[in-house]
Amino acid sequence: MPDDPQRPKTRETAGHAHAPFGENDRPSGIDAFEELSLRIRQLSLERRRLGRLLQAVVTISADMDPRAVLRHLVEAGADLTGARYGALGVLGEDGTFVDLITTGVDAGPLLAERGIPQTHGLLGRLISRPEPLRVDDIRTDSRAVGFPPGHPVMTSLLGVPLTVRGVVYGNLYLADKEDGTPFTDADETLLTALASAASISIENARLYERLKRAAEQFQRRLLPVLPDLSPLRVEARYQPASDLPRLGGDWYDAFGLPDTTVLVVVGDVTGHDVEAAPQMGQIRNMLRVLAFDRCGPPSLIVSRLDRALTAFGDSSAATLLLARIEQRPDAGHVLCWTNAGHPPPLLVTADGTVRCLAPEAHGIPVGVDPSMPRPDHTHPLPPESTLLLYTDGLIERRDRGIDAGLRDLADHASALATAPLGPLCDALIGRPDAYNDDVALLALRVPRPPA
Repeated sequence: MPDDPQRPKTRETAGHAHAPFGENDRPSGIDAFEELSLRIRQLSLERRRLGRLLQAVVTISADMDPRAVLRHLVEAGADLTGARYGALGVLGEDGTFVDLITTGVDAGPLLAERGIPQTHGLLGRLISRPEPLRVDDIRTDSRAVGFPPGHPVMTSLLGVPLTVRGVVYGNLYLADKEDGTPFTDADETLLTALASAASISIENARLYERLKRAAEQFQRRLLPVLPDLSPLRVEARYQPASDLPRLGGDWYDAFGLPDTTVLVVVGDVTGHDVEAAPQMGQIRNMLRVLAFDRCGPPSLIVSRLDRALTAFGDSSAATLLLARIEQRPDAGHVLCWTNAGHPPPLLVTADGTVRCLAPEAHGIPVGVDPSMPRPDHTHPLPPESTLLLYTDGLIERRDRGIDAGLRDLADHASALATAPLGPLCDALIGRPDAYNDDVALLALRVPRPPA
């Protein structure tokens, strides 16, 4: 019968009359399906690993502390490859390890006993040849020497150099995957990519640290060396902000006047841009000139400063507290001060009592409105008492109010009432929590009365 063009072809008419479904067809179809499934799983795994790689790079880039960046790098490398152990050796200028950062193993006891590993054996291989290193079985490698007693037994190793601006900064090592398999080409590619991306973050962190040190040195050079004001004792401290290498406007000063009184001041220029520090120096110098020109009450000096800032077209605002310490025959040492929008001084007596000198009447910051009145206040300074002047960075935190910070400072100062002035300042400004703002602290101690 001739073929009917409208009739659908069967396997038989299509030339497969030998069987309705060939047995030989099934394995090839299953193999293709399994291969496709395997490829899909691999693509999915690679996608997840790429996502984790990008997340690791973001985490590393977000930190500006060089050592924290390196720790993020070690932990990310171990996580991405499934490694049980990780270490990053930082190289010094002479090509030897100067620091070692680890994960998965407590290196503290080993470093305390044997010091930082030397650059020989497998560790030295990446230094002499800065290219990826992969070893499937460390125990059979002749270069695997120098493991100290107590060091974890390791089988496989993957290492990549860490290069910053063409110079080998350190070496990143991973050992022993959690699943017991050797490191693969994909692991090597992933770790190399991570190290390459991290090198930019390391360079940024190093530049950040240099900028921070330069800014701090510049700021400290603007601050005075305090003179001998005997019989009064005076100490001062400055601490830059912890989070940004910004030039602040915090300052302190103390000097004797021609009328035998002592003038002390602590202030803070608003802002943290490049202009704040030079403006702080200008205001400090202007205050010195005005104080020497007329040995009047603090309110008069600050009012004249306010008018001068306005007259010279300087729009900078600043808070400050200016005080005179006078010695009166009938009253001993007396504090006379005016407050221009600044945190109040604390008076700590020898028995640990702390008084916050915060009268209701106080002035506004300078550089705002020179027509506003500036009241003066007086308070006796008992023998062996300590006067604390400071900027708001000492008591302000992002997670608490100023009142709570002031109470904490008062409690801390009370416990240090009889401590020598230098250690007292170090303790008050050297607390472990980071400072969100610059801090200037000036402490003045009244002598005990003569016998």
